[in-house]
Amino acid sequence: MTTQENSTAKVISISDGFNEMFPFRNPAQLNLFTKEPTPIPVLVDREVDDELKITEEVSLVRTGDASQLVLSGFGLFISKQGERLLVRKGKELLYEFPFYRLSEVTLASRGITISTDLIMELSERGIQINFLHGSGRPYAKITAPTLSATIQARREQFRALDDQRGIEFSKAIIGGKLNNQRNLLLYFAKYMKQTVPDRYNSVIKIAATLKGLRQEAFKVKGTEIGQVRNALMGIEGTASRLYWEGVQEIIAERASFMGRIRRGATDEVNSMLNYGYGILYCQVWGAVVAAGLEPFAGFLHVDRPGKPSLVLDLVEEFRQPVVDRTVIAHINRGESIRMEGGLLSPETRRILSEKILERLESKERYQGKTYQLRSIIQIQARNCAAFLRGERPYRPFSFKW
Repeated sequence: MTTQENSTAKVISISDGFNEMFPFRNPAQLNLFTKEPTPIPVLVDREVDDELKITEEVSLVRTGDASQLVLSGFGLFISKQGERLLVRKGKELLYEFPFYRLSEVTLASRGITISTDLIMELSERGIQINFLHGSGRPYAKITAPTLSATIQARREQFRALDDQRGIEFSKAIIGGKLNNQRNLLLYFAKYMKQTVPDRYNSVIKIAATLKGLRQEAFKVKGTEIGQVRNALMGIEGTASRLYWEGVQEIIAERASFMGRIRRGATDEVNSMLNYGYGILYCQVWGAVVAAGLEPFAGFLHVDRPGKPSLVLDLVEEFRQPVVDRTVIAHINRGESIRMEGGLLSPETRRILSEKILERLESKERYQGKTYQLRSIIQIQARNCAAFLRGERPYRPFSFKW
């Protein structure tokens, strides 16, 4: 603002006081009527290298050639105007994002409002909208109703429930998961050999047992998945119990972890895992739909109302390379984990989501080439559709340790 003193203009800073009164650190101008500072909308139109934290409630994370907009703040309202997504809080327009910069929009907390005009615009542009509970568990996803594949994949998906394809796919999923569990244990164990040899030896023994269980899964025989599902899930359950014992050895000096809890977890480790898996579910779900498959007709996971069984099947081979590796590394580095009311704090959720998304952008060798993990998820969903159509075998993704 300016005042007149001896006919000389004087600039008076209002930003410091404004920042104390308002959580968003926008530029501000003095409202001549109310005499209060008013935020000036900020146009965010730039490429993001990895992650751009705009405020505690708004951030951009690079996803391919565009960015994922992550919103986590009660009272935010998002709408559209022309070629831009608008973010408001109360009556104040705070941020503007060009649509061409966005690949996804994720609403990661309660109390966020979205206009129907924006939903229509994002759907027409192929920009997915993800809705997450505070725990990170997805409860909704909005995508365009059109599919990129024909109905043939879905027809074959249902037929495969009654023949060898369902068994072959389920064995591949189990084999991929157990191999990735083993690889992740070996990856972290190499840092323990000199400092804690007893715990190192325990982890190595578990890794060896997982290799044997993987071979046992391949020996299961039957004519359709219903006959062998219990046997395969029994092997998977034994492997998971051992795997989490190995994880407990790896993080013993940094966190208290008494075992895996999926729903209603209030401890730090399980809360982080559950939140990370929620983000992963969204990625896999979108890939399944884009491949023209039915999310609710799985093979390894039994069908239940409202349970996306095929999504859960495909998630299995990506838990360790995407989420477990990220969470364990966060814990072992001694980085902050805060809980509020039995849930991860908003700041911890923001940091973890950024790390998971960053991991999805990292590259791994796959089928002789290098791809981002996000792209590998999409490729695997298409490979699943191709396998069901009888075009090629299904090979699970295994990351190198």
